[in-house]
Amino acid sequence: TGDAVATGTGVLDVGRRDHIVLFYRDEQELTERVSEYLLPAIQDGGVAIVVATPEHRRSFERYLADAGVDVAAAGARGYLALDASETMRGFMVADRPDPAGFWQAISPILRQAAKAGRPVRVFGEMVSLLWDAGLIDAAIEVEAMWNELGAQYQFSLLCAYPAQPAVCAHQLDALTEVCRAHTQVTGVSPEAD
Repeated sequence: TGDAVATGTGVLDVGRRDHIVLFYRDEQELTERVSEYLLPAIQDGGVAIVVATPEHRRSFERYLADAGVDVAAAGARGYLALDASETMRGFMVADRPDPAGFWQAISPILRQAAKAGRPVRVFGEMVSLLWDAGLIDAAIEVEAMWNELGAQYQFSLLCAYPAQPAVCAHQLDALTEVCRAHTQVTGVSPEAD
């Protein structure tokens, strides 16, 4: 029972503890879907946390501004933008995510956000960066770590991966694992062509 988010490909119904994966076709779809996911949290006094590349953060902020959000003011009230690569450096050890490091990097942010009892929506791009770097197992481990945090804190999480055809059986198995780690799968099918 979440807020309905209107999207180009239907409505994304987001519960307070959902972990959603979006497979997106292009940058425009990513910007629209993520921004529309974040918007209700920002507008309704919740907290929106973005862990993404600088380029994507700028795209989301432009979209939110066009939707009437004063991004600078939102930053003081409940919009937090973090750099995905920088955040990952805090917990990656030799191409593997360190669970204690991940916990230390992410849990204080979630604890602070959850304190007021307001809805918290997180968009995370770290898994996509790991996947793109060929660190597929690491991406799946990070998805599992997010789920462990979800047992401690109430937040919804949207992860996004570019919808590229899987090129080998290992990638297809890994995509199945990625989908299993989420409560919802949306966007285009990542299956091999």
